[in-house]
Amino acid sequence: MTAQQTQANVEIALQEIRPFLIADGGNISIVAIENNIVKVKLEGACFGCTINHLTLKNGVEATIKKYAPQITQVIEVK
Repeated sequence: MTAQQTQANVEIALQEIRPFLIADGGNISIVAIENNIVKVKLEGACFGCTINHLTLKNGVEATIKKYAPQITQVIEVK
C-alpha cells in the first residue's frame, strides 16, 4: 500500500470516529504517519481528558487498524 493510500484510509477511519469525539466536545487531527505509526493530536475536550488514552487505543487505533491494518500504533502528540 502506498503512503497516499495509507493516508486516505486513515482519514476514512477518522471520519468514522470523529462524530463521537465531536459529540463529546473534542476532535482529532493527523500530525504525521511515519514507519506505520500514526501521530495524532487530540483537540478540544479530548485534549487533557483523563480517559483519552482509552479513547485513543480502543476507539481511534482500533478503527484505523480496520481500514489500514499495516498501522502498528497510534500515538498522541502535544
